[in-house]
Amino acid sequence: MSPDVDLTIPVTGPRPLRTALLRLDRRVFEAVAARRWPGADPLLPALSRAANHGVLWCAAAAALAASRTPRARRAATRGLASLGVASLAINTLGKRTVRRPRPALDPVPLVRRLRRQPITTSFPSGHAASAAAFAVGVALESPAWGAAVAPLAAAVAVSRIYTGVHFPGDVVAGAALGTVAAFAVRGMVPTRAQLLPPARPRARVPALSGGDGLVMVANVGSGTADRVRALCEELPLAEVVECEPGEVAAELERAADRARVLGVCGGDGTVNAAAEVALRHGLPLAVLPGGTLNHFAYDLGVEDVRDLCRALERAEGVRVDVGRFASGGRTGIFLNTFSLGVYPELVRERERRSHRIGGWPAGVLAAVRVLRADRHPLEARVSGRRRPLWMLFAGNGTYHRRGLAPGRRLDLADGRLDVRVVHGGRRPALRLLSAALAGPLTRSPAHAAVRVTRLRLTGVAPGTLLAYDGELTETRGDLTLEKLPEALTVYRPLSGARPCAATPRPSA
Repeated sequence: MSPDVDLTIPVTGPRPLRTALLRLDRRVFEAVAARRWPGADPLLPALSRAANHGVLWCAAAAALAASRTPRARRAATRGLASLGVASLAINTLGKRTVRRPRPALDPVPLVRRLRRQPITTSFPSGHAASAAAFAVGVALESPAWGAAVAPLAAAVAVSRIYTGVHFPGDVVAGAALGTVAAFAVRGMVPTRAQLLPPARPRARVPALSGGDGLVMVANVGSGTADRVRALCEELPLAEVVECEPGEVAAELERAADRARVLGVCGGDGTVNAAAEVALRHGLPLAVLPGGTLNHFAYDLGVEDVRDLCRALERAEGVRVDVGRFASGGRTGIFLNTFSLGVYPELVRERERRSHRIGGWPAGVLAAVRVLRADRHPLEARVSGRRRPLWMLFAGNGTYHRRGLAPGRRLDLADGRLDVRVVHGGRRPALRLLSAALAGPLTRSPAHAAVRVTRLRLTGVAPGTLLAYDGELTETRGDLTLEKLPEALTVYRPLSGARPCAATPRPSA
């Protein structure tokens, strides 16, 4: 072999790149250690310690929940859930996969160092992962709260480099993992924005600058004081009428005589009464949630005063379906749900105790008492066959479940009643639970679900308790349920929705 032949094989592949990245990582770490940051010496080490074991983020979640707004509470819950997933991934996979040693502390000034140095491996940064997971989780549910939390999360991530416990690459990898965890949680439990119904069919509604032309009836029994004050600040020209629960119906009728837009602030029962008046007078309805249950407002995408004010000032509205029931000459409407059987009994038991022990404890106690009681199922003739029923549920629109999220309506104008029946038989509690966990279109020996436009029930005993939108009444015999498609015009914020031409409301 000739000595002039060069048999050197060039080194290719990831090793030179990896070496270069590690060298760059160390240089950035040393540059941060050598740089003096005014005011950071007392702050960043303390912030880094506060984030140990997620304490800082639990405190932040508590602060969000204390704001007492549904969006903030959901954001706090999502942030903590994302943090939990990120921590699980870090502790089970991250730290055990790449066993990178911690940086040498020689270039780090003594005043910056933590009193207790971590003993785990360096890659990736668990603190950065938790910070990113919490901040991104909050932002996915509420961009405004996410923007408020983001600087704190960034400061925690930087503090890990500043105190000398992590290389910059560890922090970047941890933040990336935390972000992935937040999006993974969103995949399992969709955000409210993902569950909003489509912004259709659009309706022509008047734009109310400053609230001029709006008459808002507020049920003070629903604890609406804070929201009413906020509404008056945002819409100074609106007329607000505060009244006791027993006066709501009369005030709504009087308000409809002088309003361009009828407004209501209260729970689902109060909104139901307002919708009936709005339908009768041909008025658009503006709903501000203010009660214990606000399913209709939340399904519309109206959660607070800002949502409603934006829709009122921008003339954003849609038409939605209404459910109607009739029994022995008595008629009524429902915007959310109608039910017979066990559920109305549960509502009655809950209302008896809620003023003494609170809504949720009363609901739990009522469920236990109703399911343990020795009772016979309801008897009714459905589709020509007489059936024993533990419960009949009819939703105004189809209730869906996405991921682990509770059922919600994705379309408030789908023209269908979502009817679910739990058949009579042994073990009613087990049958009701299986029906609650089942999808919207299932059939089994225990329960069934169908989508229809009209349903007639015969053979229902007069005096049978029924519930509609959380309100209770009694039947007068046979029952008919039907849909009123696109009957009610309501304001809802359409920001971010796909624009489309407004369509006139059809004549009655």
